[in-house]
Amino acid sequence: MGNIVAIVGRPNVGKSTLFNRLTEARSAIVDKTSGVTRDRIYGKTEWNGVDFSIIDTGGYVTNSDDIFEEEIKKQVFLAIEESNVILFLVDVLSGITDLDESIAQILRKSKKKILLVVNKVDNSARQYDANVFYKLGLGEIYTLSSINGSGTGELLDDLVKTFDNTNTEEELDLPRFAVVGRPNVGKSSLINALINEERNIVTPIAGTTRDSLNTRYNKFGYDFIIVDTAGLRKKQKVNEDLEFYSVIRSIRAIESSDVCLLLLDATRGVESQDVNIINLIKKNKKGVVVLVNKWDLIEKDNAATEEFTKVIKEKFAPFQDLPIVFVSAITKQRIHKALELAIQVFKNRTQRIKTSQLNEVMLEAIQKYPPPSEKGKFIKIKYVTQLPTHAPTFAFFCNLPQYVKSPYKRYLENQLRAKFNFTGVPIQIFLRKK
Repeated sequence: MGNIVAIVGRPNVGKSTLFNRLTEARSAIVDKTSGVTRDRIYGKTEWNGVDFSIIDTGGYVTNSDDIFEEEIKKQVFLAIEESNVILFLVDVLSGITDLDESIAQILRKSKKKILLVVNKVDNSARQYDANVFYKLGLGEIYTLSSINGSGTGELLDDLVKTFDNTNTEEELDLPRFAVVGRPNVGKSSLINALINEERNIVTPIAGTTRDSLNTRYNKFGYDFIIVDTAGLRKKQKVNEDLEFYSVIRSIRAIESSDVCLLLLDATRGVESQDVNIINLIKKNKKGVVVLVNKWDLIEKDNAATEEFTKVIKEKFAPFQDLPIVFVSAITKQRIHKALELAIQVFKNRTQRIKTSQLNEVMLEAIQKYPPPSEKGKFIKIKYVTQLPTHAPTFAFFCNLPQYVKSPYKRYLENQLRAKFNFTGVPIQIFLRKK
């Protein structure tokens, strides 16, 4: 399970600045989930060799003048539900406000680990003023300045110590499949279609979080765990922020899975949030099977299937090597086909290719079409190996790695895909100095 850290606090205390510092300042891969929020809300980062994700709940609010206390409370509840650790950010210049008090009250009741962070502390007088925040009753305070970065090291040292890295769900070493997609695309129906055939064979596994229900599916020769974050608790009426909730939900599901079943709605086509979710899946290097749901509602012929497939590939470019199945959760049409493909993608993602076989195939492909020379220098790739990582990652050793450009990396990836089965799996390629 990935470690997820949420930053909460009232407007203008510097949440987004802290988010940017924690992500960008440390080789973070930050995803602009455009189309969902005006700002980035999700970043992956690492400290002292520990990876974690950061969510900026404030990045969602589009117009900070109109924020009501309710809106902020809603974000705090969301953070409590979806994260392992919460950074509660306050501002030394304004002292404790009523809104800080009411956020602290919610946080004290939660069972989550809370780190109280006092921002804008960049001199000793302010260091002294920060002590007033002990009144909030949240234990130790961390003082920092998110603009110049002072104090962030101490915060991060203690933050990574709080992660519980004893994974309770490692007991069952089974593939984990997450069902993800936009709201109302049929995630719950799909899970019910899978599970309800024979209730007694389904054993719920206590998940580490209340919100992701992990169910073991063990029949018809299949054995895997479904990670369901779809329909667990009905939220209080959520209107305009439904998309935001579902993205946070998807992050949680994607991080705790091996392969994602990405549901699209046949009646609505491919929308921007579908593209956001596929980008999250790629960013986390998980396998994916695309399921076009509600296909029973479409006038079907081969042309319709081909047309829809073409649209998916255009929108999800450059990731083209994707299994796509047209299903109906209601009539259970092709659901078993979807499972077969998910198992195959899981195998593709975990396969290890012998170095000798890899070099035989890839060096020949490189010889046929060598990297173009750059600034009169010739690039020679001597050797390739698969790195021992969770997802397929390959290192190509050569004399001038800095001169190998993206188009040639794409050629290498396409050759790997042509020679070995990596359908549904993002591939990473690194060029290293020999």
